[in-house]
Amino acid sequence: MRNHKSVTVIGLGPMGQAMASVFLERGYAVTVWNRTSSKTEELVAKGAVKASTVNDALAANELVILSLTDYNVMYAILGPDSENLSGKVFVNLSSDTPAKVREAAKWLADRGARHVTGGVQAPPSGIGKSESFTFYSGPREVFDAHRETLEVITSTDYRGEDPGLAMLYYQIQMDIFWTSMLSYLHALAVANANGITAEQFLPYASSTLSSLPTFIEFYTSRLDEGKHPGDVDRLAMGFASVEHVVHTTEDARIDNALPAVVLEIFKRGMENGHASDSFTSLIEIFKISDVRP
Repeated sequence: MRNHKSVTVIGLGPMGQAMASVFLERGYAVTVWNRTSSKTEELVAKGAVKASTVNDALAANELVILSLTDYNVMYAILGPDSENLSGKVFVNLSSDTPAKVREAAKWLADRGARHVTGGVQAPPSGIGKSESFTFYSGPREVFDAHRETLEVITSTDYRGEDPGLAMLYYQIQMDIFWTSMLSYLHALAVANANGITAEQFLPYASSTLSSLPTFIEFYTSRLDEGKHPGDVDRLAMGFASVEHVVHTTEDARIDNALPAVVLEIFKRGMENGHASDSFTSLIEIFKISDVRP
């Protein structure tokens, strides 16, 4: 009897490796394919089946999970075998833009396949853990049909039918993550220049970052209402604060590009009449359609 707990994984970078391994641990029959075939060896030793070709990988299972660099790689891999895509369900966990995701969903639909978008909110070490989660979007019935299998990877957070929604949620999370982590590295560089180690800085950096949810919660209703009263904070005060950060950076002989960009955004807010408003008024500056390089 065919094993109904079966899946194909295409793309065996650290994330793909982790997912395939977890599926094997949970008793799934796993077929794997990767452009660099040597990356299949460890998984084959654990019990995975190595597909010799993309077509073989597609033929093995209805459900195909893609873990690739971006959607262009998907086209490069699946394009030559596009006549064999009909009837397949592709759960694409690769990163790209919501617009490209929507284009890909249509491309697959035109070839008789169905597409579910995924945005994994965990590193490879978090795969297989219930506290990790992944955003999903696409046809609800397709997601529901494969939800049990997808929850082997992480918990699931279904966002809606629009295939671009999961990727949108993913990218805005990355917007917060990378900007926050880069600001941490910049602050640490300034700290190091003044003889402070990462270990010494750790409790203070952690304290600042852990305080952010309180601020986000406080400002949420105001932001949804489009109100930015200066009763708690004022942009002019924030501008002065960021100026001090820039000067401290320069005194430490550390690259000031990151805080200088922040200062420029605060300056634009001031120039647009928001000096007496909350710093949250800067969201209106971000919404100005003149995209700056």
